[in-house]
Amino acid sequence: MRGELTAKGKATRSRIVEGAAAVLRERGVASATLDDVMARTSTSKSQLFHYFPAGKDELLVAVAQFEADQVLEDQQPYLGHLDSWEAWEQWRDVVIKRYEAQGDQCPLGSLFLQIGRSTPGTRAIVIELMRQWQESLAAGIRALQASGRLPVEMDVERRAAALLTGIQGGVSILLSTGRSAHLRAALDQGIADLRQAGRGPA
Repeated sequence: MRGELTAKGKATRSRIVEGAAAVLRERGVASATLDDVMARTSTSKSQLFHYFPAGKDELLVAVAQFEADQVLEDQQPYLGHLDSWEAWEQWRDVVIKRYEAQGDQCPLGSLFLQIGRSTPGTRAIVIELMRQWQESLAAGIRALQASGRLPVEMDVERRAAALLTGIQGGVSILLSTGRSAHLRAALDQGIADLRQAGRGPA
């Protein structure tokens, strides 16, 4: 869609995207139709195509961005304030709760399977999600360094990358098995390793 949206237009577009996300979660990406989305959001066909001229694929990309943003939003406020060991433990609990509730269904993964990684913008969504997630973890580690809980010589980016990799591995196994034991182990070990590096309590 060309041109800058008005505040009302942005609100309408967001309502359509959020409604579409709910429909896709309930019915599955392959089964959901634009008619389902229009019914859920009380949107006419002309209105839907006004905001998403390319149709379903463009809407799916917008929903993928919404789901990616939701991954980080669901970890707040703790992900943005990892400045104490208590905050890290609270963040850990929120992450586990989120993915256990999601179970073996991944809305974001299903969307990417449907629209394909070659679709413009889809790979960029994943890259940006991982960048922001790792950046938040790195900021938390730096906050612990600043308060003297971790050594200043610690390789922050490497630690944050390793922790994020562990989480993603645990999530992948959860999606395959429906069990969260590996995700729990990755988070517990990652935080324990940080504590050990700072000679904090295990």
